[in-house]
Amino acid sequence: MNDTEYQLLARAAATCHMSIAGFLARSALDAAHDLGRTAADIAGEREMLHELFALRRHLGQLGNNLNQVSKALNSGADASQAEAVLATVQRAAKRVDAFTQHHLDNRTAG
Repeated sequence: MNDTEYQLLARAAATCHMSIAGFLARSALDAAHDLGRTAADIAGEREMLHELFALRRHLGQLGNNLNQVSKALNSGADASQAEAVLATVQRAAKRVDAFTQHHLDNRTAG
């Protein structure tokens, strides 16, 4: 193990409020209990992370649009796109809810 790897382990152990030895033992036991983990499981996690990052980007864009609508309305201007932006925010919220529920259901089933 090089110094960088050791520091990574030390930070991870500290984050979990564990000694490095305890963290390594716990990690090894967790891995031993999960030997059936397949490439499909790992791919599923990657897909989940990809979806979460896409959601984060999308919500950031929606937040920007919502801020523009709010600014226009607060200045007395006509915000003709307000209803469309709000509808898009509602759809995004439903997408987040559905994704979260799907992920929780799959974890419970597994």
